[in-house]
Amino acid sequence: MSTAARRSGTHQAAAAVRLVADLVAGIIALWVLLYLLDANPSNDLVSTAHDAARWLAAWSHDLFSFSRDWLRVVVNYGVAAVVYLLVGHAVATRIRRR
Repeated sequence: MSTAARRSGTHQAAAAVRLVADLVAGIIALWVLLYLLDANPSNDLVSTAHDAARWLAAWSHDLFSFSRDWLRVVVNYGVAAVVYLLVGHAVATRIRRR
């Protein structure tokens, strides 16, 4: 395999990792936005976004406890979104440098 082909493959892998990290953070951010806008929880889109975000951010549930529900949602889900972005982009950068 030539160096150019290998470099192209690593760039594609890095782009894929970055894309997945962005999508995961985007799903979490969508749920936070829907929550803040008081979207109807019985709507299919809202329910699906909540289920996906809850699963993706399960490790950060109740990481911080605030008396205000909106602040708890923003901080706990926001931490998860930021961690996914930071870790995903760091891994993509590491892959690309190979």
